[in-house]
Amino acid sequence: MNKKLVRWSPRTTVAAIIEREGLFLLVEEDTVDGLRLNNPAGHLDQGESLLQACTRETLEESAWQFTPTALVGIYMHRFVASRGGDMTYLRFSFCGSLGEHEPDRVLDEGIVRAVWMSYEEIQACPERHRTPLLMQGLDDYRQGCRYPLEILTANASIYRQQPDTFVASV
Repeated sequence: MNKKLVRWSPRTTVAAIIEREGLFLLVEEDTVDGLRLNNPAGHLDQGESLLQACTRETLEESAWQFTPTALVGIYMHRFVASRGGDMTYLRFSFCGSLGEHEPDRVLDEGIVRAVWMSYEEIQACPERHRTPLLMQGLDDYRQGCRYPLEILTANASIYRQQPDTFVASV
């Protein structure tokens, strides 16, 4: 029997766990399953480090500047969509320093708003969570999980200019 080997890889994402005066910064997203709550989070883009991705995604989704100072945890989660699709995510969650707010900034497509909520408010609405990694990351953060950023290395090769990609016209 000749089986074709299919290469699998998880989708790499980053998330920011941001606390200010006992409240956590979340974003409300419009998804196929309705409005959901999540950390400011998103995909790692080609040519950037995990820290750069977290800083960028936080600004794009919440209009808040953010500088990661510690890794809270690395999480894997398999998501089987109600409309088909089976994806595994590898999420790097960071805590850090909150910077300036840019209230006039247009948020990423699908983001309805950024919202500050208490841990208890977040815990009370699990049906609104986009992923179970939201609570897992918050719980780890509250338990003091912090790993130095020095454990993450981005080789200089990721910053090299990528070859142009051409789409052939038919």
